[in-house]
Amino acid sequence: MSQPNEQDLLHELTERFGIAADYEDNWGRRHPTSDRTKRAILAAMGVRAETEDEVRRELAASADAPWLHPCDPVLVLRVEESPRRWSFRMPADEGEDQQVRILWEAWDEQGTLQQQGETGPGLAPAETRNVGGRRHVRFELPVPSGLALGYYDLKAYAKTSSSSVEGTLRLIIVPPHCYVPSQFSEGRRTWGLSLQLYAIRSSRNWGVGDFGDLAELLEWAVKDLGTGIIGLNPLHALKNSRPSHISPYSPISRLYLNVLYLDVERIPEYQESEPAQRMLEDSGFRSGLEALRQKELVDYDQVYAAKRAVLEALFATFQEQRDRGGQGCTLQPKSERGLAFERYVRQEGEALETFALFQALSEELRRLYPLARVWQEWPEPYRHPKSAAVAAFRVTHEPQVRFHQYLQWVASEQLGEVAGRARALGMPIGLYHDLALGSDRSGSDAWVYQDVLALGVDTGCPPDVFAPEGQNWGLPPVNPERLRASGYRMFIDLLSNNLKHGGALRLDHVMGLFRLFWIPRGLPPSEGAYVRYPAADLLGILALESMRHRAVIVGEDLGTVPAWIRERLADSRVLSYRVLYFERTDQGEWQAPGAYPKQAMAVVGTHDLPTLSGFWAAQDIEVRSQLGYYPDEAARRRLLEDRHRDKVRVLRALRAEGLLPHGSSEESAAGQDMTADLCRAIHAYLARTPSWVVLANLEDALGEVAQVNVPGTVTQYPNWSRKMSLSLEELRRDPRLRQLASALRAVRPPTGG
Repeated sequence: MSQPNEQDLLHELTERFGIAADYEDNWGRRHPTSDRTKRAILAAMGVRAETEDEVRRELAASADAPWLHPCDPVLVLRVEESPRRWSFRMPADEGEDQQVRILWEAWDEQGTLQQQGETGPGLAPAETRNVGGRRHVRFELPVPSGLALGYYDLKAYAKTSSSSVEGTLRLIIVPPHCYVPSQFSEGRRTWGLSLQLYAIRSSRNWGVGDFGDLAELLEWAVKDLGTGIIGLNPLHALKNSRPSHISPYSPISRLYLNVLYLDVERIPEYQESEPAQRMLEDSGFRSGLEALRQKELVDYDQVYAAKRAVLEALFATFQEQRDRGGQGCTLQPKSERGLAFERYVRQEGEALETFALFQALSEELRRLYPLARVWQEWPEPYRHPKSAAVAAFRVTHEPQVRFHQYLQWVASEQLGEVAGRARALGMPIGLYHDLALGSDRSGSDAWVYQDVLALGVDTGCPPDVFAPEGQNWGLPPVNPERLRASGYRMFIDLLSNNLKHGGALRLDHVMGLFRLFWIPRGLPPSEGAYVRYPAADLLGILALESMRHRAVIVGEDLGTVPAWIRERLADSRVLSYRVLYFERTDQGEWQAPGAYPKQAMAVVGTHDLPTLSGFWAAQDIEVRSQLGYYPDEAARRRLLEDRHRDKVRVLRALRAEGLLPHGSSEESAAGQDMTADLCRAIHAYLARTPSWVVLANLEDALGEVAQVNVPGTVTQYPNWSRKMSLSLEELRRDPRLRQLASALRAVRPPTGG
């Protein structure tokens, strides 16, 4: 038999690390992965594969790697799964196998011993292997029975005459599927509003929508409109600096909140802080706030600067009240607020500690080294969170670190109060949050998890109808090998933190649980390749966290989605995300309401698509034309003709359902504006679908024309900045939203619990 050549070996290595050999695009064309792309992706995973010798060494090392550890890093088991076995490996000379006794203990998350036992002697190894000149054996042992859903450390110890070995397996017992409220199982459907929180205007906010606005809007939306769910943009932590650091889908951290949303005057310390009150009494400060309110776009930098000044004063007041005998942070808290803060810090643990440390370190190093704009440019000793220099900084800059912990505490308090009010009002779902696919490579998550992320590549998607050149989102992907080696802790923490304050969570680009399109840095999206992820494990953990938090999971399954992925998601009770614009028949007509799946959330559009009024006026086509996206005027005209045909199809679909507004006709589509009546008819069309949830975008209800975000732009378009045309106070008096709510309630009446 001939020896494998370098090409065969490289293919074997890429298969070992989950890199797909090819992919099929939306047009059915096959795209093989080039050797250059394979090697670049392997390098981003920390695997050297530039020469044949390196490829051979990496193949051998990857084959031996599991044998160098007594236990696998993690085992995810569904409650009904069988057989339930786990592996224990150890060196053992010939003849020692029968002597091996393995003692094990199962410890739960609270550090309580749940079970213990002993296996052997007389065990027969399931497999043997020579590793580094030493014989190793692998035993298969039964998983302890009767363990409840949750996370466990399965600790094992074994000894022979020549060696002793101990190891720990992270055992995760998961349910078969995600949480589904009883009302959905019983056939009752709900509806709600979706909004961009930063875009809310009010007479009292500081130029950006905040948690106080959200509380008021929710109260009104439930009591007066009968909404069962309020959908929000991602609330993740941002730098809040224009133009590159305001996208909620490219945060510095997905674990913590954007403190720009704090309602500063509702923080309890404000009532006790004379310095803060003096700031707000200053006429110059007040006029500055009024100017920020009046701006058409959110001025992130100025709003943050204003809030930061007052928040520092509030923290100083908190410290004075909290500590006995003065300002010392190590003293015991004396107030109830102080005790509550300490509980929060303990509960959040290392994750909050490192986030706050990163924030404080960023501010200090930016002052000392103005040209070091990102952590990769910091002085070398500060580039890793576990370094001695970082530990020393933590000690010498305790107040700065505590300040950022305080900000997250009060943000969590305010958002938690809104979520609690949603429950008290009997909303079926309540707040619906959005988990971004990734985070900025210059942010906190990338600094903390740099050993888990693949920082040498970007995520994106291959060319498709929506983006013929493909898309590069500029986000570093998680390395699936290292994620599993860490026991999936980053994924677990992300889910847990984002499920705290709501009844539903949308996973942006949910296909990332199965595979992600990796693009080597410096190469175009067409040179990317898919990398596989441990979907069964990730879906199991998702189901566990969903059940624990009694939260619905929605998967954003737009773009290139193979049928088998949607089937797996449906089996896991993850709701599909159905967008009216994309739900077409093969002939291009709009899908009838009955064609939508039950297990779904239906919406008209998304933040990356035109609003309903913008779609009707072809505003998105005009914007892209002005940005130079089309090769010539003929291309623009063809798109306008296509849009006219789409409008005719919308009216035809409404007529088929008996929903066409009086005075509308297919013949009048060209000259007809988007009206409140037509907007209601389109949403009533969606409401007739069997989909469990329908969301109406606030922009659509109010006839906003400009879309939230134009993909592929940064400075060319005011993404993530436009405010609503009406204030919160005006919104309550506007008849359009009440009339829309009435139409939706007629099909989807409010339900409690």
